[in-house]
This record gives sequence, structure tokens and C-alpha cells, in this order.
Amino acid sequence: MNAIEICGVRKSYGTDFSLHDVNLEVKMGRIMALLGPNGAGKTTLVKLILNLMHADHGVIKIKDIPSNLSSSRSGIGFIPEKFNFFPYYTVRGVLEFFGTMKGLGGNDLKSQIDNALSELNITELQNRKLQSLSKGQVQRTGLASLLVGEHDVLILDEPFSGLDPIGMRDLKNIIKKQKAEGKTIFLNSHILSEMEQICDDVAILNNGEILFTGTVKSILEGGQSLEDFFYQKVSNKA
Repeated sequence: MNAIEICGVRKSYGTDFSLHDVNLEVKMGRIMALLGPNGAGKTTLVKLILNLMHADHGVIKIKDIPSNLSSSRSGIGFIPEKFNFFPYYTVRGVLEFFGTMKGLGGNDLKSQIDNALSELNITELQNRKLQSLSKGQVQRTGLASLLVGEHDVLILDEPFSGLDPIGMRDLKNIIKKQKAEGKTIFLNSHILSEMEQICDDVAILNNGEILFTGTVKSILEGGQSLEDFFYQKVSNKA
């Protein structure tokens, strides 16, 4: 069973295709990055996986459950590129909201929130309102929400956006830790050097088409960096 399986997916906006016959498998317990230039269709694909949009053709399954069924999103954690929430909520309040929505309460909720605050190094911000925080601090709050509740598949849309180098390092460590706990991580990012360090697998998407799927190890063993390999693939298709 794959964590995510995408078969023959098409999505168009009028006469323009955003995605054209996309096939992709995300294996359980691995970290896969979806790479592509701006406008390649990465965020559209993420929205289709989460059933926030509907494909014109094709099938998407999450743990063998069709994505149009609400049960497919059980155990899924998601963070968008720009995390937004009510600005008058405190950081702890945000995590309490998401934890309560996931059925947590009492000491279990408090313990998981304390752990999430610690992991993202925002414990000292817990009583501050979102409207008083920097973009990076708000993003850390959103990422902390993924550590509250039980998830076996994490979907991250440009998770490094707005983070400083320390935040990026912290997030990389969290992603590696989540994998070590047996979780699947599917993310997209423009920061290829970071993807080379943490990912098992990559898929390259350009102009709505998958150009390559394979392991990072196979690319590096071929004598190229992920960045060079990516630019070669995208340039050849341009």
C-alpha cells in the first residue's frame, strides 16, 4: 500500500492544463519532495490530494482510500505555504484549537502542546498573539500544529517559506524525526540543497507533467547534485 497514489490525473483551467496525465506514488515511511519551477502545478496537485479541488480526470488515493472520501484524510497533517489563522489567537491558543479539533483534551493535549512548542523553539512565544509575530514565527506556529494529534502522513506545501536558517535547521530535524517514527512526508520546496539532504525520493514536475521520479541516492551516485539534475531536466523540457 502506498501513502499516496496518483493515477492519470488531469486538471485544466479553461484551455490551459495545470496538470496533464500525472502518475505518482509516494511510498509509506519515506520522505518525497515534489520539485518544480513556479507555475509547474505543485500546489494544484497538493490541493487535489487534499480534495480542496477536483480533478477533471484520474484517481487519487490516500492509503488506498479515494481522496474524494472524507475518511481518506484521517491521519493526514497539512501545512500550507502561508499559515494563516485568527490574528487575536495566542500561539498556545492556536495549538489548543487544533488539538481539540483532533479529539485531544486534558493532560494529553497539554503535554502534546508543550512538546510541539519545545520542538519548534517557540515556548517563549506561547502567550503572544499571532498579530504580534513575524512571518517566520507564525510559520513555526503552523508547523507546531502538525505535532499535536496523531498523523501518519504529513503534507507540507513550501514548509521552509519564511523561516530563517535556524528555523530551517529545526524543521529539517523535525522531518527526519517524523520519518524515524515511521511517518510519511510529502512536501514541495524550491530549496533544492535542503531537499538533497533530507529526502529519499523526488519527483520533478514542469508544465503540468512529471519529468522524473526516483531516489536522491540514484541521482547523487550518477555524479550530479540534485540542483544540477533538476535544472538539466527542466531546461531540456523547456
